[in-house]
Amino acid sequence: MNEITKNNGNFIGYEYKEVITTRDMEGMYTDGYPSFGWQLDGVSPSPIGFSAVGLKFKRDRKIKNKAELSRLQRQFEAGISEIFSLERSKTSSAFITAMTVGLIGTAFLAGATFAFIYGEMIPLMILLAIPGFIGWFLPFTLFKKIRAKKSAAVMPLIENQYDALYELCAEGHTLLAQ
Repeated sequence: MNEITKNNGNFIGYEYKEVITTRDMEGMYTDGYPSFGWQLDGVSPSPIGFSAVGLKFKRDRKIKNKAELSRLQRQFEAGISEIFSLERSKTSSAFITAMTVGLIGTAFLAGATFAFIYGEMIPLMILLAIPGFIGWFLPFTLFKKIRAKKSAAVMPLIENQYDALYELCAEGHTLLAQ
């Protein structure tokens, strides 16, 4: 059945939007955008990679309360961006710390190697090799601990952000029902 037949012979002009997002957030977009008048028109693989997906939406150009719905949609998109940045913050500080410790460990091992090769200073080599090996084995443990601590601190913020998004969707749904 074509669009004209469904709408009693009236023509409907649509505006289109494509959103590229991660597969983890696909559900949030497909559940949230209909609250702002958008209909899911298709899903396509993203050129970015396997973990991303392209979502195609359409909505009536002459929808009621379009300005207010667009404002709510912008707040929704800003909230999703905030969730992305909070998710990234869980691992970014842990990654930086682990890499720094690993590089320091590498520098100690390089010093131990040079102490052995160029001067055959065995006591200095041992003295430099011990913190070097610690610097190589410690980063993984540090990464896990820091990530767990940061996740515990950030999860309430992410949950609050999800609650705010659901409120925006409810508000948009109410505007659509008018």
